[in-house]
Amino acid sequence: MTAHEHRAWSSGFYARAIHTPQRTLSLCDAEGWWFPLDLERWCARADGADRTVLRRCTGRVLDIGCGAGRLVEALTGRGSQVLGIDVCPSAVITTVCRGGSALSRSVFDPIPDEGQWGTALLIDGNIGIGGDPRRLLRRVRDLVHREGLLLVETASTDVDERRRVRIHAGQRPVSAVFPWALVGTAALSRHAASSGWTEAERWTTAGGRHFVALRACR
Repeated sequence: MTAHEHRAWSSGFYARAIHTPQRTLSLCDAEGWWFPLDLERWCARADGADRTVLRRCTGRVLDIGCGAGRLVEALTGRGSQVLGIDVCPSAVITTVCRGGSALSRSVFDPIPDEGQWGTALLIDGNIGIGGDPRRLLRRVRDLVHREGLLLVETASTDVDERRRVRIHAGQRPVSAVFPWALVGTAALSRHAASSGWTEAERWTTAGGRHFVALRACR
């Protein structure tokens, strides 16, 4: 994760929007591409689509880019051992206030109990973190144990894109430029095969969200 990316998510408009999710934010690049940040859903309770992910979690769970902590909260309520990590201090505080455990940490920083997590999560487009899916997948492979699981939410279309984006509030850019990636299901499987993972399952929810379960290769 670059310094610009870290600052974009850890301060300013996004950090404040964790507490006021009605604010309209999106990722935009110089070519007119944009991706809305669904803060209202991210800050709510886990929904039916989320629960299809939660029931596939096994062992201790690491939620990478946990945001406001809805998945950490839900897993904690199920009795799971779960840790959320996020570069945004506001997100970490919100997660803890919801009864979860969380650290202000990038996935590329040292993480507690590396190599021992049973399941890792990359939900809400977090496969885009760092703008290099293979690097991210290799990093997460180091975090889970030898039979660990990675549950990834993918894009709704068959894309595999690298972009230089800013966070926008409405039409106004409110962050520096940082790298981001957009990855569909087929592309994720290709990246996974060269990054220490094998595809175990894929599914689509009634609301049109797409997920892939990856199993660590021994």
